[in-house]
Amino acid sequence: MNEVYITRVSKFLPNRPISNDEMEDKLGTINGKTSKGRRIVLRNNQIKTRYYAIDDNGNITHNNAQLTKEAIVGLCDDTFKAEDIELLSCGTSSPDQILPSHAAMVHGFLKNGNVEINSPSGACCSGMNALKFAYLSVKSGGTKNAVATGSERTSTWMKSDTFEEEIKYLETLEDNPILAFNKDFLRWMLSDGAGAFLLENEPKGDQPLKIEWMEGYSYAHEIEACMYAGGDKLEDGFLKPWSEYPSDQWSKKSLFAMKQDVKLLGENILVKGVDSLKKALSKHDLSPTDIDYYLPHISSHFFKEKLYQEMIAQGVEIPWENWFMNLSKVGNVGAGSIYIMLEELTHSGKLKKGDKILLSVPESARFAYSIALLTVC
Repeated sequence: MNEVYITRVSKFLPNRPISNDEMEDKLGTINGKTSKGRRIVLRNNQIKTRYYAIDDNGNITHNNAQLTKEAIVGLCDDTFKAEDIELLSCGTSSPDQILPSHAAMVHGFLKNGNVEINSPSGACCSGMNALKFAYLSVKSGGTKNAVATGSERTSTWMKSDTFEEEIKYLETLEDNPILAFNKDFLRWMLSDGAGAFLLENEPKGDQPLKIEWMEGYSYAHEIEACMYAGGDKLEDGFLKPWSEYPSDQWSKKSLFAMKQDVKLLGENILVKGVDSLKKALSKHDLSPTDIDYYLPHISSHFFKEKLYQEMIAQGVEIPWENWFMNLSKVGNVGAGSIYIMLEELTHSGKLKKGDKILLSVPESARFAYSIALLTVC
């Protein structure tokens, strides 16, 4: 089996950073009223700026596949061209369409000759699942190199016109219709962008990162769906898919909007996250004190202190000084967040040979976790 190295890292964030005060101008008001939950959500998540694939005139500038393509182009130069890529593995929770797959659409924009493609579905862990497929391909010798990506283009999912038909329908049922918090909540959480890694079987470049191992854990056998799109959750927790609803209900129920059960999120995301971390560290006989940089993908700073306290409670404390995050600057880019975090760290000048970097990505869709260990070469 080959050793596998991340030899190049790239990101693409569309347009200019958007401040908190500009968000509702970009996404629009619902039923002509400003959101009552916006300030509460922003105060808790402490995100100051984020990026949207929407220009200052309200025009859409990129779809998800185009964002991803731009991140991949950032990996390339005269010594490594897009035509040299052997495998393209692209993860996202917001593909531009149901079919063709996200990776197929990215490949279509790249126009770089025949390559193998892979499109893991899911939420935030889809980016890590894309990385693991690429990692295993290079490790097994199936390919000498692979490109893995994580990306999101959720801004258009959150625009007010997505919910207009639902609000009009609710007006026939009640005097003062408002958007349910499980839908409104995510409008102030998510950001657009893409990140890309080049994986190779040799430690090329100035500071390659060796992938030591990758682990994944799902708790779907224990917990019902928490974040979902393309369906509606019934009272008993069953997730009824859009395909089982009459088409006139799709817009009335905003079935294709992203929704999140905030109560279920708070009860499980940290406890299960630290449990999965303990499993991974124990399996590889790694101590929390061995980790030089801990990169946790968290959706909100609201969870940061609580995550640390849960680590202490479960006996796997990673000291604050070893944490590295950029949530407040770039926002929650879902499947792309861990890529964009690592890109910033690798360009920070902080890394030195031998440093251990732990990547940790949760997804609340039905509570899955991906963890990876890198060593700076």
